[in-house]
Amino acid sequence: MTETPARPGAFDAFHPPQRELIDDCVHCGFCLPSCPTYDLWGEEMDSPRGRIYLMKEGLEGEPLTGNMVEHFDACLGCMACVTACPSGVQYGTLITETRAQVERHHERSRFEKLLRTAIFTLFPYPKRLRAMRGPLALYQWSRLGRLLKRTGLLDKLPAGLQVMESLAPPINRAEKLPQRIPATRERRATVGMITGCVQSAFFPDVNAATARILAAEGCDVVVPPSQGCCGALSEHSGREEEAVSFARELLDTFEASGVDHVVINSAGCGSTLKEYPRLLQDDPVYREKAERFSSKVRDIAELLVELGPVAERHPLPVKIAYHDACHLAHGQGIRSQPRELLRAIPELQLSEINRSELCCGSAGVYNLLQPEPARELGDRKAANVLDTGAELLVTANPGCSMQIRTALERRGESMSMAHTVQVLDASIRGVAADSLLR
Repeated sequence: MTETPARPGAFDAFHPPQRELIDDCVHCGFCLPSCPTYDLWGEEMDSPRGRIYLMKEGLEGEPLTGNMVEHFDACLGCMACVTACPSGVQYGTLITETRAQVERHHERSRFEKLLRTAIFTLFPYPKRLRAMRGPLALYQWSRLGRLLKRTGLLDKLPAGLQVMESLAPPINRAEKLPQRIPATRERRATVGMITGCVQSAFFPDVNAATARILAAEGCDVVVPPSQGCCGALSEHSGREEEAVSFARELLDTFEASGVDHVVINSAGCGSTLKEYPRLLQDDPVYREKAERFSSKVRDIAELLVELGPVAERHPLPVKIAYHDACHLAHGQGIRSQPRELLRAIPELQLSEINRSELCCGSAGVYNLLQPEPARELGDRKAANVLDTGAELLVTANPGCSMQIRTALERRGESMSMAHTVQVLDASIRGVAADSLLR
């Protein structure tokens, strides 16, 4: 990484939060109702404009205090404020730059360091996550978790570990994708597919459905077997050097693939992939690669709408609630495309969720690092989902589905969950709605 010369105040001179972006904020307050943490606490410094004020103070000489860091850490990075802002403030860029500064200059407690080390030693590594499938399946089959809850032993674990245990999704059979899946009709495009870390380990059926839909819509699908993490979790947490390393490796993996588009079915990953030019702006070798790559990146819903449907949609009589993943709706501005695809399915009913702009509390690893506000936001989201009366919750991010499922379970409720592509896949294949309601 480039050397970081010292400067007075909270930040060094290596990409501090940009003053010109800070000055775009006119402190109008339109962001306040959209901010989850302001909605929870009503605290000005836990609003976007409050955090921007702290960034400005840091640039003007104020030191990086523990209190300042707490307000930055409390931000989910959901970017709902970006959608709400009439001045076009690039808050996502500002909080990303600030978090990188925090990670370089703030000394965290021993427990925080251990927890973050554990998280980032595991989650950005697909092979390590896949190695957990067996032990997790055994844990779930043995019902050991229920025993630990009854005895109260789970309650003695640190909050972050309790959340990790509760979030683990049901482990089902993993369908392995071949390196190339040919189009099942006249070829319209060649698409490279990113399989993700959590997605490939715990939701492989989502990747399989994605590949089938693309093939049915006339795409040859290329799945590089050596691909690793895209760096999203690291980048969103301020671990800039780590994120850059992951990004370079992924760019090398796809550089020679010769694909027309690169598709992603995980909202948080997609947001970062489109930000590669900013992440690699200081790298003379990879900067141009990042530009070429990011211009090809499409969320699966985005690409399917661009291509237009050719595969027949069969009726799917089911009432669904669609949950906007933050990094899809706010980070990438993709809201209409998933709804357009779902509404095109005959007999499907789509219900909107009240206060859909508010984050569910997952936010990458936020629910592990900030479990209390994440839990409250999850509970609010679960209540609003239940109010729709839907049979099936549909979303486009694995973290959201795990977070909301866990929140529903705390209420003694349950609801079937699916990714957008799983609903489309069932309709294209003519599979009964019951296959999704499990």
